[in-house]
Amino acid sequence: MHWSDVIAERLALDGNDHIIATGITPSGEFHIGHLREILTGDMITRAARRAGLNAELVFVVDNADPLRKVYPFLDASYEEFIGHQLGAIPAPDKDGKPDWERFENEGWSYGDHFLKPFLEALKQIGVEPRLIPNLTSYREGKFASSAKKACDDPDAIREIIERVSGRELPTDWFPWQPVDSKGSLDGLTITGYEYPLVMWTDQYGVNGQSDITKGEGKLPWRLDWPAKWGFNNITCEPFGKDHGAAGGSFATGVEIAAFFGHKPPQSLVYEWISLRGKGAMSSSSGNTVGPIEALRLVPPEILRLLIANSKPNKAIEFDTGMGLVNLADEYERLSSRDFTEELSSEKLSRRQRVQIEDAQAALRLSMVSAGERAEATSVSFRHLALLAQIKLRDDGIWSSLKESGAISDPSSVLSDRLTRMRAWIESKHFPEEMRIVILKQPDEASLSKLDEEQRMVIPHIAAELEAAEWTAEGITQAFKNAAIHAEAPMRSMYRACYAMFMGSERGPRLAPILANCIREDVCMLAHACSARLP
Repeated sequence: MHWSDVIAERLALDGNDHIIATGITPSGEFHIGHLREILTGDMITRAARRAGLNAELVFVVDNADPLRKVYPFLDASYEEFIGHQLGAIPAPDKDGKPDWERFENEGWSYGDHFLKPFLEALKQIGVEPRLIPNLTSYREGKFASSAKKACDDPDAIREIIERVSGRELPTDWFPWQPVDSKGSLDGLTITGYEYPLVMWTDQYGVNGQSDITKGEGKLPWRLDWPAKWGFNNITCEPFGKDHGAAGGSFATGVEIAAFFGHKPPQSLVYEWISLRGKGAMSSSSGNTVGPIEALRLVPPEILRLLIANSKPNKAIEFDTGMGLVNLADEYERLSSRDFTEELSSEKLSRRQRVQIEDAQAALRLSMVSAGERAEATSVSFRHLALLAQIKLRDDGIWSSLKESGAISDPSSVLSDRLTRMRAWIESKHFPEEMRIVILKQPDEASLSKLDEEQRMVIPHIAAELEAAEWTAEGITQAFKNAAIHAEAPMRSMYRACYAMFMGSERGPRLAPILANCIREDVCMLAHACSARLP
């Protein structure tokens, strides 16, 4: 069974109705790493529905959390908002400065600014959860019941946190964080409590009171999370390994949920997604690839496959270069498989059957729309990348693919893929080992680096290409013939070819590339190189 089906099976034991939750603090640009949580939740929801359960996906926007620091993308003026709730401060403008006009006229907050593009990316990728803004929940009094229980008996909460987490809380710790006279959650001293009011003195010497029924503050994270499970009726929630560690916030949350009077959700701990060669993604450090940026490069099905094809406890290294090429080609291979026929074989071992069923489920969950069938294009990402670099016009690509018998007419799927491919080629993420540059005229510097044996093969290459069948196979044979006539090894022949056609010492397979170039241009370049020989 696919990991999503395993969770769905467990949920079925607890009834028919389920709410699967995901949630993120909108403190900066969302990145591919954040997609793991939301897509994991989406795939569990789909698996639960497929199992006949009534399941809904929700996205808790933690905009009641405070701004922690002035991030590199913010103007220094945001210093005054440190400690203020993300849903209660203005969004940054294009220069990173607070956009007061939009905040006052439209209520456009810091949290909204970073959430909107993420939601647009989610829609493209087939995820449209019900949003639950946390700050609104506080202001509507939904946290009031849990907050009252915690504030009525802070010693019981303290005992749970200290025992389970193994860390000692400050002597002045209190299970409610009021908003001070300037809107910050930081630097307050609690001076008293009488339901529903928490009395405080802030760092400016101002005294005040916070009404927990009106959300004039918030619960600390270790209480906030289990409180949300209760009034939102959460039955399942995937979360990162930091929360799932021994003594972590989920471990304390389980006991605090019981103290509040409800059950914790079914959990699923997932590993991080890192950026290859750069470590874990971080919005604050700028080490990110955003979902919108990624969707400019590859179809949404490919990003969904990234999550569907990996067990949650397996770390994912997101590689925008060759790793993405390999993933895309894996999607194409999966789309071409006949799983029904494969599974009908009586000779399959249990292990083989499990592998086939897992692959089938991963492909199913990769679809943008549940129930959609994958459409194989018969054109690999590698080949499309080659054509997109050689043929500047789309109709030239379609003609080449028709002539080779790969397609009869371009489908909407293939057209969309080509559009993204061209964006990928133009981006900084395209792998250099796949980048193709066919020279228009001889590169003297590259030719001068060839040894005598390599230079002597060039006239034979020019002659053989003139007579070659203009296919990858025909050009490969021409190369072999040239090496034979020059009495040179194939390595010398290829070294000469890369110098002649690409101005380099090595590169991708030349024959398929040249086969998609105009014969006259290639032969003219070959003869021009031959004429340069001493």
